[in-house]
Amino acid sequence: MKKLHFVAAAVIGLASALPAAAQFQKPEDAIKYRQSAMTLIGAHFGRIAAMAQGKIPFDAKTAAENAALVDTLVHLPFAAFGEGTERGAPTQAKPEIWKEPAKFKSAAEKLQDEVGKLNVAAKTGSLDAIKGAVGGVGKACKACHDDFRSKEFTSN
Repeated sequence: MKKLHFVAAAVIGLASALPAAAQFQKPEDAIKYRQSAMTLIGAHFGRIAAMAQGKIPFDAKTAAENAALVDTLVHLPFAAFGEGTERGAPTQAKPEIWKEPAKFKSAAEKLQDEVGKLNVAAKTGSLDAIKGAVGGVGKACKACHDDFRSKEFTSN
């Protein structure tokens, strides 16, 4: 029953993310939304990465739960990078996001694919499988950050 509720919540979350760009009344709203989503992604992925690195004890159930959450969350922030959201509030988003949208979309899709692999690996309960998948997610995150995220907040 819990699994059914989780799946239903995930579907509702993804469905609500699709028209999210149209729901933002101000650029600041979109910026806060995507920053919040990224914070959640980082927090839940960080728990898995810490297990993979041996910084905290491995717990297969916790890893699987967090991977499932990240797999849902990773689809949310990208709807909030619409036209006009490059300014309006302090952000670390580089202008390249809007100058090179195809490249940004490709980076987002790569991250989503790698997170999907992590979710599959976490369901096996194998720490070795999770370690390999964590590396793929980390590389996808870093590549996107290198190209599209500034080290400092700016008011574009």
